[in-house]
Amino acid sequence: MKNLIRSTYLILFLTVFQFSAVQAQKKQKMELIIFDTDMGNDIDDVLALDMLYKYADQGKIKLLGIMNNKGSAYSTRLIDLLSTWYGYGKVPIGKIESGVLIDDYADYSKNMVQLNDSTNRYKYSVKQHDQLLPAHELYRKILAKQADGSVTVVSVGFSTNLARLLQSGPDKYSKLDGKALVAKKVKLLSIMAGSFGDKKRAEFNVIHDIPAARYTLANWPGEIVLSPFEVGKQVVYPGASIQEDFQWATHHPLVDAYKRYRPFPYNRPTWDLTSVYYIGEKENSLLDKSKPGILTINEQGYTDFVENPQAIHYVLSIQKQHIEPLKTYFKDLIRQKPKAYRK
Repeated sequence: MKNLIRSTYLILFLTVFQFSAVQAQKKQKMELIIFDTDMGNDIDDVLALDMLYKYADQGKIKLLGIMNNKGSAYSTRLIDLLSTWYGYGKVPIGKIESGVLIDDYADYSKNMVQLNDSTNRYKYSVKQHDQLLPAHELYRKILAKQADGSVTVVSVGFSTNLARLLQSGPDKYSKLDGKALVAKKVKLLSIMAGSFGDKKRAEFNVIHDIPAARYTLANWPGEIVLSPFEVGKQVVYPGASIQEDFQWATHHPLVDAYKRYRPFPYNRPTWDLTSVYYIGEKENSLLDKSKPGILTINEQGYTDFVENPQAIHYVLSIQKQHIEPLKTYFKDLIRQKPKAYRK
């Protein structure tokens, strides 16, 4: 009898130990992400954030914070609305002060917030949005608490917050200045910016804060992987998916935002999604990563890349045969029900 009891305890112990080991292994593989977005300028920001919520649902990532780099309080409120609906209302949000605001550009974040103010269709988690920490300060607060070399930053808008973080001084969160703090805590910056096509352009995310973009590329102390304009331009998200794949929800904020950006239905390039995809599917990626080199931006906002085996900047590209599979990947992931709404 004693041997039976001992055997039972041993089996239980080994089972618990094995389970704990598996959980620890999963935790180690989980990417720690800070997302920096110009929410409201183009609908691909909502699609990209949807992907991050889905990766979090799958246990691939932990979303440490979401930073707004568009100079509009509507953008911050929409981020809160989205996080709350998807079940991530506790993820801290950083606001921006004196940020870039493009008045003559369609702002679906404003349209969404005004819709919600009149209908109470969605909930918020933040009680006072004006009292949120500025993004560069929230960066410091979050980074100071993380293990060395553990954080990935995904930036899909203006570089304003990143430049301010790098330029920040020691504070109550860390004795390190911004550049030293980034060097210690951040392992990768995955950024959507720039253009390297046959017809070069001063790309949107760069030209609206050229000083910040130039400063960030020149002073970021770690690895940068840049997804340029040409990649997302080739992979087009189908408006038909927005029409057909979300009918299970009486109201879906992605669908509502999509309808309040441009005359519906419409297809849209997946610029921001590609930078999120890179960190979510590194092992089986449909994107190609260049040899190492140095990224620079000139005073007019044009981006350049020169190969250098000693450097740690990279540029993404996509082969023609991978365009349709990547579009299918995006569609299949985004149309999934969030974990909070599965029965």
